[in-house]
Amino acid sequence: MTNIYIVGTGATPVGEHYGRGLADLAAEAVRAAFAAAPGLPAERVGALFVANAMGETLAGQGQLGAYLAAAVGLPGVPALRVEAAGASGGVALQQAANAIAAGQCQVAVVLGAEKVTDRLEGEQEAALALHGDAEAEAIHGLTLTAQWALLMRRYMHEHGYAAEAFAPFPVNAHANALKNPHALYRFPISADKYRKAGQIASPLNLLDCSSPADGAACVILAAEPIARELPGPRLRLAGAALATDTPGLAARNDPLDLAAARASAHVALGRAHLGLSDVQVLELSDPHGIAAALALEAMGYYGRGEAPRHAADGAIAPTGRTPIATAGGYKARGDIGGASGVYQVIELARQLRGEAGPGQVAGARVALAQCLGGVGATAATCVLVSES
Repeated sequence: MTNIYIVGTGATPVGEHYGRGLADLAAEAVRAAFAAAPGLPAERVGALFVANAMGETLAGQGQLGAYLAAAVGLPGVPALRVEAAGASGGVALQQAANAIAAGQCQVAVVLGAEKVTDRLEGEQEAALALHGDAEAEAIHGLTLTAQWALLMRRYMHEHGYAAEAFAPFPVNAHANALKNPHALYRFPISADKYRKAGQIASPLNLLDCSSPADGAACVILAAEPIARELPGPRLRLAGAALATDTPGLAARNDPLDLAAARASAHVALGRAHLGLSDVQVLELSDPHGIAAALALEAMGYYGRGEAPRHAADGAIAPTGRTPIATAGGYKARGDIGGASGVYQVIELARQLRGEAGPGQVAGARVALAQCLGGVGATAATCVLVSES
């Protein structure tokens, strides 16, 4: 099998970029990624994969493969848009890796880009609701936030938790975002502030809900012969996998079991010939604490009903057993929709290169990124290994 490496990364700050469009943001991210890969000319790129979830509904632009290829200086390169809701970034990365492994190209660019904040909150929620079962759920007004709230209520009922038990997840995210100059929300919160926050979709409150944001992120993948020509540490994409589940919660046998998250993680780790205990740092879809808790339990890091308790004991902090959201996660870095999975990989690359500064996880050599589409209907997992 062809070894595939990350040879360049770049991203814009996450924010409300009212004065900028998709093309402008994308071009900045691609320039930064190529600047991080000195000696790699753009002419060697054989494919571009664009991760985007809401281009038509919120940015008013379709055919993003051709549109952004021209905008970022890669005109004529085979390009396509990958859409899998919030899992788009992870799926695009896997499509790029597959193209290299199949011999279709030796260098592929993965570009995640999302532009949503020019639209009103109601429009954003309507677009996000389409990432569930539109016919059975969204048409009745059930948003993604409401679905996560239903799962949190059920979790609290089954395991005897109060809503305050989920405070460690956003508290940790905000503490880590303080160290990330590109994060949307760079301020701390406390468990007491969490407890007093207003409700959004009970039991989810304002401080347990991420905000849709604008941004673009770029990862350049290359086959081993190309990667060996370039300077710097080598980061290998050791394993990747995609899994799906029914989008509608009502159709699932057990709504609290994120089956796709479990399946994709186990297959990706198996392809990397690694286990859960080998991973030192993780990036998860964590727009709410309940999402992170269910993902950690589905993958097998904690038993059912145990994740909030371990989070309260510091397990999810950079010094803990399962460090997550080291750059702020969805909650504090911002939720960049289809680009989120690319931002995840960039943060883990920083960790594996030892460049994460105050948020560095000591000795990180293996990392796992998992992004979810909808409420876990699509799960894309990537395992990265440092060979330096």
